[in-house]
Amino acid sequence: MSVPRFQHVTPALRTFCGAEALDALPRQLDRLGLKRAVVFCGQSLPRLHTQALARVESALGDRLAATFDLVESHSPVPSVEAAATLLRKTGADAVVAVGGGSAIVTGRAASIVLAEEQDVRELATRREADGRLVSPKLLKPKLAQWVVPTTPTTAYAKAGAAVRDPATGDRLALYDPKVRAQGIFIDPELALTAPAPLAQGASLNAFSMAIEGLQSAVDDPLADAPLAYALDILVGWLPCLAASPEDPEPRVRLMLAALLCGQGSDHVGGGLAQALSHAAGPRSSTSNGVVEALLLPHTMRFNAPVTERRLNRVAAILGGERSSDTSPLESAAAGVRSVLRMLGVPARLRDVGVLESSLPDIVEHALNDWTLTQIPRTANRGDIEELLRAAW
Repeated sequence: MSVPRFQHVTPALRTFCGAEALDALPRQLDRLGLKRAVVFCGQSLPRLHTQALARVESALGDRLAATFDLVESHSPVPSVEAAATLLRKTGADAVVAVGGGSAIVTGRAASIVLAEEQDVRELATRREADGRLVSPKLLKPKLAQWVVPTTPTTAYAKAGAAVRDPATGDRLALYDPKVRAQGIFIDPELALTAPAPLAQGASLNAFSMAIEGLQSAVDDPLADAPLAYALDILVGWLPCLAASPEDPEPRVRLMLAALLCGQGSDHVGGGLAQALSHAAGPRSSTSNGVVEALLLPHTMRFNAPVTERRLNRVAAILGGERSSDTSPLESAAAGVRSVLRMLGVPARLRDVGVLESSLPDIVEHALNDWTLTQIPRTANRGDIEELLRAAW
């Protein structure tokens, strides 16, 4: 028996959900005296969903300074730098990210680059000579961030912004609590603009993060509660998304689960599957969320020597088979595999386009991922190589 020891500080976030959610956007900007907002979105939104984007721009009215519609997957550095230039030229005082994780992260990262006026690499988490990963203190004020989501991403609640250097493949992690979103506006019409596979992939990221968060070594019931409820929602509503992709309710429910997962995981750290997907995802033919989910049974097995007791809760939520001769790991992993099979998630890295020749490169990038500092069981180079080989 041990008494929990933790510090739990809940960041402020205003959440508006429903058909009238966007009505609150101008009021929230006015509350802070913000007058020049730049909308961030991908190229498909203005091209395929003109009316949906127009609703956001109409809600902003004369507060709309510009729309940056060049957001790219994985937030490459050139796109972020172009966005920062636009923010500077327009004299923006707010960012409204309309989309999924890439739009949210690009808006955050561009705001950091704008304020700090340094090369992205100078602002990113780096490995010191003693091997420690250190995030620089980014002290300058940042633009207020707002989110109108189109996918169920855990990025809503986060303070980090990971961008990708296309020249090297490096993932550069920027961390600044000042770029946490001030508010989120979950609108059913906007929720329907994302292709169903994209919404499923983002939900699978939340699914994996919830399970890895519940395996954390941090004994924080205030984090476990939203993670467990998020997992319960995800398991219940992911099949509904697959069965009824044009119904907004599953998407909205999954967005709320992703928000809960993002908030809960903020207090207990990430997981091994998350760190590996950061490196393997860009080298695959699918989304990071799918890669993370297919890696999950392998990382659960690796962590089991130190997480088996906590896997009982995961198994109970997933409905894995339980018997006197079934371990918590076997029960939880069976539940995960059942969900993934039902959703048609591939079982191997080779099935999503990851080349065997790219595995050493994935290992190198994963070893420099900040998330590895937070996992419950320390993983060295040999452990990661063995795990990836088994998953391939």
